[in-house]
Amino acid sequence: MARTVVLLTAGIAVLLTAFAWPSVRSSVHDVPIAVAGPAALTKRTSAALDQRLPGGFEITEVADTAAAERLIRDRQVYGAIDLSSGSPQVIIASAASAAVAQTLQGIATALGQAKDAGPAAAVRDLVALPADDPRGAGLAAGALPLAMGGLLAGLLLTTLVRGTGRRVAGALAFAVTGGLAVAAILQFWLGSLSGHYWASSGAIALTVAATSLSILGLASLLGNAGFGLGAATVMLIGNPLSGAATAPEMLPGWSGALGQLLPPGAGGQLLRSTAFFDGRGAAHSLIVLVAWLVLGLTLCLAGGLRARRAATRAAGAPSAPAPPGSGNGGHSGKGGPSEPKTPLTLR
Repeated sequence: MARTVVLLTAGIAVLLTAFAWPSVRSSVHDVPIAVAGPAALTKRTSAALDQRLPGGFEITEVADTAAAERLIRDRQVYGAIDLSSGSPQVIIASAASAAVAQTLQGIATALGQAKDAGPAAAVRDLVALPADDPRGAGLAAGALPLAMGGLLAGLLLTTLVRGTGRRVAGALAFAVTGGLAVAAILQFWLGSLSGHYWASSGAIALTVAATSLSILGLASLLGNAGFGLGAATVMLIGNPLSGAATAPEMLPGWSGALGQLLPPGAGGQLLRSTAFFDGRGAAHSLIVLVAWLVLGLTLCLAGGLRARRAATRAAGAPSAPAPPGSGNGGHSGKGGPSEPKTPLTLR
């Protein structure tokens, strides 16, 4: 009993650390934004931002508003401070990250309160979240069901379906139907998505396929240990580090970059790109998800080949030797006992 209590205590500690640590230690650091305007003014503003939030922003200086907006729409920056038109303006993209947009709104307030800033800084949302879900709650909450869906698909297909080909086909079929269903709920019922429904469905389907097939492959090759490894990777690492609720750059240290290399993080970013930015900025996420998909298929193939070789060896194993006297040597050609042979006697 003592061992069980220790294991349960360790398990709940790991769960708390995995889910609470990224949220508690979340902060603004190296968040890419743009500052538009004359060179002297942008450098002074960049220095002021670094003084206000040391290491908080990775600043790209551009000449005008059009260049800043282009960077935002291409998902290279989360927003911009525009000083090119005289009156300061803060351009946000709440669809990229509501948390970063809120931080930039705070900067707009600070610019308006500065003595030498002139008029109060206006805030313009260039790529806004839908009116039915202005905080992006549905998109943030959808990360966990997608991860659990891929995990459950791997578990049920491994348990209930025989044959590697049938399992792979089941995972792909579930990815398609799941993508259609989840995108329909988020877009048509909850109003959390805009853009093309089919593109959002495809992004969700690719995420589910990459998750379920990678878990199927690990389970096929390593058994229960592989399933546990896949579940830990998706649920304990991938989901908390996905950055779906805030932004990958706001997660502590290297964890945000790691999360974008796993299916939950890459899938969340891909869905934002397809739903709000016409697919721009989706290349990295697509590469990551396709890599996991190919890895899962490869592991499934390797596990299937190993199982087939094991079955072939078992079928071709030699049978147990017959007991003495049961072979042809102890029976006549007609199946009855043979006549004893009398040795010849020489006279």
